[in-house]
Amino acid sequence: MASYSLIPIKPLEVEIRGVGQYAPAETVDEMIKFLTSEWPDKTKPAFHSALARSIEAMVMAAEPSAARAAFVDAAHAAGMHILPDDMAQIREAS
Repeated sequence: MASYSLIPIKPLEVEIRGVGQYAPAETVDEMIKFLTSEWPDKTKPAFHSALARSIEAMVMAAEPSAARAAFVDAAHAAGMHILPDDMAQIREAS
């Protein structure tokens, strides 16, 4: 049986455990774990889109990059930063 949990993404760190508290994700499975267990607001449409894209990527019906992009959008909608994507914005704010 194939293992879908090792589907890689461009590595990211999500500010999911509080301001300045980042946790890494390098696979689609890790993004799904964040979405299903630690996500602060599961009511926003961006959350549902990220979860759907991630599940689609797990079963190889979508590109992992699309799942990552949806995850980043959902994080932003929930008020979280993503590294390295938001480095320029964070530098400007400091």
